[in-house]
Amino acid sequence: MRGPHNIIRLIRTGATFERTGAMDVVLEAYKAPRRLRFAAHLLGWPFKWLGLKGDPALPPATRALTALGPAYIKFGQVLSTRPDIVGDELAQQLKYLQDKLPPFPTEIAKAMIETELGAPVSELFAEFSEPVAAASIAQVHRARLADTGEDVAVKVLRPGIERAFRKDIDAFYLAARWIERLAPFSRRLRPVDVITHFEGVVAGELDLRLESSAAAEFAANTAKDEGFQVPKPVWSLSSRNVMTLGWAEGIGLNDNDLIDAAGHDRRVLGARVLQLFLNHALRDGFFHADMHQGNLKVAANGDIIALDFGIMGRIDEYTRRVYAEILMGFIRKDYRRVAEVHFEAGYVPADRDIDEFARALRAVGEPIFGMEASWISMARLLSYLFEVTERFGMETRTELILLQRTMVVVEGVARSLDPHINIWQVARPVVEGYIKQNIGPKALVRDLMKTARVLMRFGPKLPAMIEAQLIRAGNPASPPSRAKGRGVWLLWPVIIGLAIAAGYFLRGLG
Repeated sequence: MRGPHNIIRLIRTGATFERTGAMDVVLEAYKAPRRLRFAAHLLGWPFKWLGLKGDPALPPATRALTALGPAYIKFGQVLSTRPDIVGDELAQQLKYLQDKLPPFPTEIAKAMIETELGAPVSELFAEFSEPVAAASIAQVHRARLADTGEDVAVKVLRPGIERAFRKDIDAFYLAARWIERLAPFSRRLRPVDVITHFEGVVAGELDLRLESSAAAEFAANTAKDEGFQVPKPVWSLSSRNVMTLGWAEGIGLNDNDLIDAAGHDRRVLGARVLQLFLNHALRDGFFHADMHQGNLKVAANGDIIALDFGIMGRIDEYTRRVYAEILMGFIRKDYRRVAEVHFEAGYVPADRDIDEFARALRAVGEPIFGMEASWISMARLLSYLFEVTERFGMETRTELILLQRTMVVVEGVARSLDPHINIWQVARPVVEGYIKQNIGPKALVRDLMKTARVLMRFGPKLPAMIEAQLIRAGNPASPPSRAKGRGVWLLWPVIIGLAIAAGYFLRGLG
C-alpha cells in the first residue's frame, strides 16, 4: 500500500487543515514566520475542496484531527499535554481527543464481544453499560461479572481500526521518504526508521492480548510502589479485540477543579507522576508510554491509577545507565561528564570535539536552573537542543523514541497539575537512588556474576570455541595445539574465582 497513491492522503491532510481553519490555529500556536504561513496557505488553498469537513461543532484543530483519523488523533493527544509548546488555547482544544471521541454503537460492541469470547454478553455480564469513554483506538464499557459480581472495564477495539491506521501509516512513510530526499540534512533523524518504529508500536496497540499481557507485567513490577495502582486483567474475558480489566474509580487528572474539590494536593500529584515514570523507566526498564491525563486517575485515597496499556516502552539495562548518568550530569551541572557519556555510548561521532560539545550542553542546561518552570520556554529549549545535536552529528535513536516522547508527555501532565514544578528537583532523588544501586561497586559485582554465569552455561563449548578463534587468528595451516587448549582451560579457575569473590563481596555490601 506504500505507493504514490498516498500523495492524495497527504494533500488531503493539508486541505483538511485549510478547510477546517486548523491551519491558522496551528501556525499561530507555533508563532510561524510570515513566509511560512504564506507558503502553507499557498499549498493548501488550491486543494481546499479535497479537505474533510469534520464535525463543525468541534474547535478547528480538533475537528481536523478527528476527521483525518486515528494516527493524527494520537499525535494530537501528545500535544494536548504541552501548553508550553502549543499554547493554552490549542492545548485545551486538543484535550477533547483524550477520551471524548464519538463512540460506536453498543450493539456493535456486544456483537464483537460475543464473536470473540464465544458466549452471549448476557451470560458473561450481569450488567453492561453504554460507552463510558471513547478514544482513537477503542471504547470502554462498564460491566459487572455474572459469576462474581465484580465491577470491570470492558475495552473493545473500534471496527475497522486496523485498516484505518494502515492508511495513515502508509501516508507517513511516503512523507518520510520525501523529507529525506528534499531535505538531506534531515537524514540524520532517520524519518523512515522513526515511522517504522511507530508502526511497530501501533501494531502492538491493535492486539488487546498484548495489552492484557502488558497490564499484567506492569502490575507485577509496580505492586510495591506507594501511591500507585494498576488494574489487573481478567484473562478469561480477554482476546485480540476485547480486554477486560478490574474497574478503577477515580477523578481524571485532566480535571483540576474536581481534584481540588476532593481535597487532593496537586503539587504532590504532579511530583508523584514524574517520579513514578522515572522509577519505572530506570528501575524496571518497562514503562507506560502513553501517560497523558486521559489515561491517569486519582483515587479517593490519593493513589494515582494508570489505564490503557496499549503503548508500553522497554529499554535495556545499559541504556538505562547511560540515561541516568546523562540526567545526573545535568542535575549536578557536570556538563563535561554528560559529554563524556555521549561519546562513550557512541551517541556522538568520535571525531567531534568533546570540549565544544560540553560547552554546547552547558548552554542548554544552565538556563534551566534557578528559574521557575513557568518561566522556561520548553519549545525554545527543544529548538536549541535540536540545533546542538545537528551541529555535532547526533543521529535519532529509534529505540529511545518512546522514552523521549513519554518524558515530554509526563512533564506536560506534571506541569498541568503544578505549573511551578521544578522538574530537576523532583527527578533528582529518583536518579540518585538509581545510580547508587546500579552504577558503582554493587553494580560491578552483579555484572561480574552475570558474566560468570553466562560463561559457565557455555562451559562445555567454551574451550573449543576459544581454541578455534586462537587457531584462526594464528596460522590456519598449523595443527591444533594442545598447549593452546590447556591455556584455555586456565580461564576456568579465573572465572570461578571471580564468581566466588563477587559473591562474598556482594554479601558484605548487603
